[in-house]
Amino acid sequence: MIKPRYEGYCDSEPTKLVREKFGNTNVYGQIAKSLLTKATGFIAAYDFTLNPYRGCQYGCSYCYAAAFSPNNKMRQDWGNWVIFKENSEEILAKELHKWYKHNPQIPPRIYMSSVTDPYQPFESKYQLTRRLLEVMLDVRNDGHPTPTLVIQTRSPIITRDIDYLQRFQRLRINMSIPTGSESVRKDFEPRSPSIKARLNAIYIIKKSIDSTKGFVPRISITITPLLPTFINDEADFIDRLVIADRVVIQDFHPSHSSSLIASTRQEVITIKQKYAWWYDSEKSSYIKFKEKLISRLPHVDIKEGKDGFGYD
Repeated sequence: MIKPRYEGYCDSEPTKLVREKFGNTNVYGQIAKSLLTKATGFIAAYDFTLNPYRGCQYGCSYCYAAAFSPNNKMRQDWGNWVIFKENSEEILAKELHKWYKHNPQIPPRIYMSSVTDPYQPFESKYQLTRRLLEVMLDVRNDGHPTPTLVIQTRSPIITRDIDYLQRFQRLRINMSIPTGSESVRKDFEPRSPSIKARLNAIYIIKKSIDSTKGFVPRISITITPLLPTFINDEADFIDRLVIADRVVIQDFHPSHSSSLIASTRQEVITIKQKYAWWYDSEKSSYIKFKEKLISRLPHVDIKEGKDGFGYD
């Protein structure tokens, strides 16, 4: 099979042209053959992963998902392109129909998303994630339970879909907040929403969903990977995490130069040097921060790594 050649990232005639520019982002369309991918490895507790997009506009310096870019040029330009799966709703409906044909009363466990952010900025215009939520909810019309769903994001755009989110009986929202210091966030992930915006999004979700009229989702704050937080920010940041029922911490993935391996990008190495006070004793910094979480959040479930990413 001939690999697609993306305009702007190939040396010969492209087979995939830029559909539009969204800010500085090249947007491409793709016909998907499947949408639900068998979950393995780190999130093997699920039946499937679901990635509405390929690529992510947030382009975080440390993101392991860059390793799964279509080619090396796109890997190096992580954050400046996104591919949307234009037939997603049709494919998801067929795949869910196939699941429920064999498991009519057993909801599939779906993790959305493993290598993209389903609420990256382009979603505000294209609304693909919202349409996929609608497909998942439509299974109730045939008497099936809605999927068990976990949504991993760092975006306040998720609040737009509260009307749909409250209709999932088994939903967990994982809000990624790797640091409690804004200056650290700006160094490691300058394109991403502020810490305040992410926390406010969780407050809005919890405040807006009436338990007598809908299902209240479970909430995780995923501090993954754990980035430095300045000492004068620690107490306030940790105290604000009380809104969650779970906090997950994890250190960096190992770095690999090869593709198709979940790895931390080399781009983050220089940034880490700025925070030698933390990374020169990285193991100790991690342990001390974990101990503070446990001490200040006695009623919140503190988990590490893989153990924290299940629904339950």
